[in-house]
Amino acid sequence: MSLNREEKTVVIEEVSAQVAQAQSIIIAEYRGLDVASVTVLRKQARESGVYLRVLKNTLVRRALADSSFEELSSQLVGPLMYAISDDPVAAAKVMSDFAKTNDSLVIKGGAMPNSLLDLNGVKALATMPSRDELIAKLLGTMQAPITQFVRTLNEVPTKFVRGLAAVRDQKQAA
Repeated sequence: MSLNREEKTVVIEEVSAQVAQAQSIIIAEYRGLDVASVTVLRKQARESGVYLRVLKNTLVRRALADSSFEELSSQLVGPLMYAISDDPVAAAKVMSDFAKTNDSLVIKGGAMPNSLLDLNGVKALATMPSRDELIAKLLGTMQAPITQFVRTLNEVPTKFVRGLAAVRDQKQAA
């Protein structure tokens, strides 16, 4: 069933709003993908904060017009699924991980603001750590010297107490 003009306008506005906040868009052909698999993919995407939709290419072309992803319009051919994310790595990770276990999903490419990505670019993006992982690593690195300093400070009274215990044990033995 096709959409009427007003429904198409609503879809274009919704996708335009997602594209305005996006840091990456990944496109994949979903031919031969069953409903159960798509449901699993949508759940994974939702958990990762990725906007995942199957849309008509003409509607997406209109949504991409005058945006930093306008170059992607040339790749919009065939039945495509769109993963849009404000985290540059999340969409690529979700789509690549799902494509590894399901041969029916074929990643065609993607885009970051003002640059196109081919299949290898999407795979390289998927192997990068996400923003949350990078923040966790940074905090761990910042916390390590402080932790070591506290251990060093704690070692001084501990050694003193051990020394007193050794003197006490010697006196009791004598």
